[in-house]
Amino acid sequence: MGMGRGVVEACAETGTAATGTAETSTAVADPVQKGPARSGPAREAEAPRVGHNKPRRTGSWCRALLAALVIGAVVIPLSAAARPEIPAPAPAALAPLTPATLAETYAANGANAAEASRMAAADGDERRAATDRAMADPARHLLAYDGRGPGLATEVLGDLAHADRIAVLVPGSDTSLDTYDRFRATALNLRHQLTHDAPNSRTAVVSWLGYDTPRTVSTTVLTASRADQAAPHLREFVRQLHAITGRTARIALLCHSYGTVVCGRAAAGLDVSDLVLVGSPGTGADSAAGLRTSARVWAARGADDWVGDVPHVSADLFGTTVGFGTDPVSPEFGARVFAAGDGGHSDYFSPGSASLANLARIVLGETTEVTHA
Repeated sequence: MGMGRGVVEACAETGTAATGTAETSTAVADPVQKGPARSGPAREAEAPRVGHNKPRRTGSWCRALLAALVIGAVVIPLSAAARPEIPAPAPAALAPLTPATLAETYAANGANAAEASRMAAADGDERRAATDRAMADPARHLLAYDGRGPGLATEVLGDLAHADRIAVLVPGSDTSLDTYDRFRATALNLRHQLTHDAPNSRTAVVSWLGYDTPRTVSTTVLTASRADQAAPHLREFVRQLHAITGRTARIALLCHSYGTVVCGRAAAGLDVSDLVLVGSPGTGADSAAGLRTSARVWAARGADDWVGDVPHVSADLFGTTVGFGTDPVSPEFGARVFAAGDGGHSDYFSPGSASLANLARIVLGETTEVTHA
């Protein structure tokens, strides 16, 4: 439990408004939580809780606490500070991505991961060496890889060159190479659901760890600064996907927790068919229309997701906007709200869940089959 959670909960309990962030209330914000899972049988008919998120008046003492948190992060090292720099080669120099260069790209990034493993082992970091070594497996398809520091990776599940429907997963905070297996598991679950539902379809799933995610115990998770840095990279990645697959491929962005802030920042003008927000603390926009996208905007929250109990507001503190505004599952936001069952913050991609079934339907374009909350 981080410092941000204490501030948010204190403000919420006294009836004043703090900030509605996803990662301030959990140890991890990728789709698999570090703490005990709170899952149960999926009940598709059960609607997510959307009634506790009305903005409340921000009290002066609450603002002071948040201000202290912001200032403290600048001058006081926090317990979850980034790991020391991990030795690894610079990312491989690659030709522009096209169907013809995909195999070369996968091989070059695999070789880069193998070299990163050797360097980490020589430095005595066996854990990272094992992670890099697994990523270097020739059966893995890496579109990008950077083993330095927290690390970055973009992995493809499926035949990307011939896919006509692509799901891109965008993770939340505390997602790095050290926690990548949990993020990858969500992509595998979605891939299995897609092949089960439509075995003859041409789909691919991409796990995009393409940005430096914020730490849960930090104030970066309370602001859009990391999302602002990530947005141009996500836009460029979508452009590259279209260069590989052609303009006819339909791309759905599936964004979780702080990743919904990233997708919100990147949304304007993005060439995707669907923008999906799950477990969202808000996007920074007041409404789906405010995202300025032609994509269908979807949102969902499991009945046991603690994000439903966090105020979805924003406040200006010393020139910094803290919090992300309107709740995406609220009627005011105007998204297409779909059923996520009774799962928690980490359960949206769990096998057998209502949310995973609906996510697959959205990716496949079976929008009339999506069950609504």
